[in-house]
Amino acid sequence: MISDEQVRELLNDIENARVERTISTDDTDKFAKAVCAFANDLPNTREPGYLMIGAFDDGRLNGLKVTDRLLRNLAGLRADGNIQPKPALMVWKASFPDGDIAVVEVQPSKITPVKYKGVTYVRIGARKAEANEEEERILREKSEVKSPTFDTTPCLHSTIDDLDLDLFKKEYLPKFVNVEVLAGEKRDIKQQLASLKLFDTTQDCPTVAGILLIGKDPAHILFGAYIQYVEFAGKKITSKILNERQFSGNLITLLKEIDYFIKYTIQKQRPVFVTVLREEMKINYPYEAIRELAMNLIMHRNYQTNAPAKFYEYSDRIEMDNPGGLYGKVQPENFPNVNDYRNPVIAEAMKVFGYVNRFNRGVNMVQDILEENKNGRAIFDFKDISTFKVTVMNADLEAVKVMEDGAEVVQRSGAETVQKGGAETITIQEQNILALIRNENTISRKSIAKQLGIGTTTVYRHIESLKEKGILERIGSDRGGYWKINQ
Repeated sequence: MISDEQVRELLNDIENARVERTISTDDTDKFAKAVCAFANDLPNTREPGYLMIGAFDDGRLNGLKVTDRLLRNLAGLRADGNIQPKPALMVWKASFPDGDIAVVEVQPSKITPVKYKGVTYVRIGARKAEANEEEERILREKSEVKSPTFDTTPCLHSTIDDLDLDLFKKEYLPKFVNVEVLAGEKRDIKQQLASLKLFDTTQDCPTVAGILLIGKDPAHILFGAYIQYVEFAGKKITSKILNERQFSGNLITLLKEIDYFIKYTIQKQRPVFVTVLREEMKINYPYEAIRELAMNLIMHRNYQTNAPAKFYEYSDRIEMDNPGGLYGKVQPENFPNVNDYRNPVIAEAMKVFGYVNRFNRGVNMVQDILEENKNGRAIFDFKDISTFKVTVMNADLEAVKVMEDGAEVVQRSGAETVQKGGAETITIQEQNILALIRNENTISRKSIAKQLGIGTTTVYRHIESLKEKGILERIGSDRGGYWKINQ
């Protein structure tokens, strides 16, 4: 922290790579980009940068009176999750006869590049700009921490006391190291943790994987490290909430809880009359398929954001919305036949504990199980590159009974249809088509057929059926128009 006299000297100097002045008090984007650029320290000055709020470009003060609220908002830039890795900064007020200055002092980061909302910013002389490929390369090379993935990155603001060492010794370590080797183990605890990429001995702190897998309270350090489950009475997010739960804690504990929850709370089954002598069990969501999707949600998500993973259960479907889009070499056109790992340490741990197989079979297996159970294929949405969304339709809609918008879903035994207030019936496949159209109202029949794994002729027949029922209509031409759902 510099003195008021030093602040005045920086104000009187020309704006340079270490100083940015502004009179704006509410431009959070501008402030965050400045913090990001100073933390990256592209010129490698190894000196702090200063954002000064309350001064014109020529150094004159504009008479600002700095409030506690402004200082709190500025301090919040460090922890709001938009700047990753988190920068080290200090915020204070410097007072002068002609006005106050809110000063944000940003230390050069040990881990670069630092990004704001996924974009790297740097200082080029007196201005800031998005980094180009060469500047990104320079930042990666000058980083004091060489981590190939985020889960191997050290959590610089944590210590070994943030880890549950009993859990590590009793449950985690025995899964990775055989009994004979453990019996002769002479390394200290930090070296044991480091051997499994749960601790960084150079920085003397746990890695992200360590905090997530065996941390005492991961969400206290990585704010978005939890799953938000909500059950709604109807088909909309505005419907009445029937159940709400937050799954948090370290992954070794959380994985057990979510597994048990899916098996005994999400999956529901009931006997359906077939003949006088035979009944069959009708299942809304098959445990194996939903479990696999949930495990992928945990394994592949982006833990750098403050947003949680969402697991929303509506009356007619389940939606899982995960921070972090497709990763690495995986693209919409090769999914799910190509795989890559955003969090390889977490993926390896989940494989060792038996929650995933890592043989690139998961999604294809899910689709087979869902089709066999008559849910239809899971629908994957890649439109938003920052999230990964999957929708699974309820295979037992006849057992659902809700009242929404004046339309009651009537329970009927043995029928693969939904009836709304005496109106026309809607088949499960038609529900799947409507779900795809809700995600993308310009989707083509060919794309619907591909995603649902059915023929274009079948899609055409279902769409014509929905049109006849007044549920779906086409606005405009086949090429330039869009679908409108009337429900």
